[in-house]
Amino acid sequence: MVSRIEQARRRLEAEGARVLALPPGDDLFYLLAYTPHPDERPCYLFLTPEEVLFLVPELNAAEAAAHVPFPTITYTDAEGPGGALREVHRRLGPPPVVVVGDTMRADALLLLQELWPQARFIPGARVMAPLRTVKSAEEIAALQRAAVTADAAVEAVFAAVRPGVREADLKRVAEDALYAAGAQEVPFATIGVGANSAFPHHTTSAAVAKAGEPILVDLGSRVDGYMSDITRMAFLGSPPARYLEIHALVEEAVCAALETIRPGVPIREVDLAARQVIERAGYGGRFTHRTGHGIGISVHEAPSITHTNERPLEVGMTFSVEPGIYLPGEFGVRLEEIVVVTAQGPQILSRLPRDLRVL
Repeated sequence: MVSRIEQARRRLEAEGARVLALPPGDDLFYLLAYTPHPDERPCYLFLTPEEVLFLVPELNAAEAAAHVPFPTITYTDAEGPGGALREVHRRLGPPPVVVVGDTMRADALLLLQELWPQARFIPGARVMAPLRTVKSAEEIAALQRAAVTADAAVEAVFAAVRPGVREADLKRVAEDALYAAGAQEVPFATIGVGANSAFPHHTTSAAVAKAGEPILVDLGSRVDGYMSDITRMAFLGSPPARYLEIHALVEEAVCAALETIRPGVPIREVDLAARQVIERAGYGGRFTHRTGHGIGISVHEAPSITHTNERPLEVGMTFSVEPGIYLPGEFGVRLEEIVVVTAQGPQILSRLPRDLRVL
């Protein structure tokens, strides 16, 4: 905690800012290994070069006290946060620049803008993202524990697939398996059968699995504050040649991206390696998203694995490699690995093969 707060202070100074204000969420968890329950009641961690203040509603104060070793300002529901915020202003003064957490609610941000009307407000990612992008050994170990739960859940879903089973039923299988394997939270479990697999961010529905159709499984869990994310494909019955061709292309794109990953390589090269495989095959217009995203406390965080990102890879970066081809009205194929950049290249956290599972 002390080290991370000092790093945040150095980044704050580099941005020419005076105050960092974080709401409940992943940035706060990164600094404190704790985040309170988020709701409509304003709650902020205020960090300056000299001071740390924590403003929290009274009903959460007792729990927070066990985790937050800093001066705390509270308010009751009857009082509202006005008096507490005025005390913050008295303690911290009028800062010229305030850095606010990217996920802060609009109403909470408006209160700060009223508190400091002369201040300029800038995104929290300018301070927090550089701190969170490169993971420590402890963070990587937590990501690995989360990956174990994701592998178990994919296997459980595949074991439960049969004609007539609903996507929603398979989602519950995935969630139960994640918790049984040690997950402490299940932020998402997406199942897409048949043509629904062509939606990159499908909302699991009551659609039923049918013989002769694919099943896409994309799920994530949280263990000790850190996320997993995996996508695998199965086919119910004998897959046709067209499906096998697309699956093989996506696998080739994954392999091409993985082969580029080593320290010093520009991130854009990872995206381009996967994209060029798919474009050469004539499906470039059907690969509609970046090749991957950073992962850690958040399922999506820096770095973004896109062909516009010139930043070089560094040891300790963790991100997904997940090219896909989506054919609306037919099917989609996406295969996803979470990798850690090491001095020797990529370390894949999942132990599941990417081979098409024929059920």
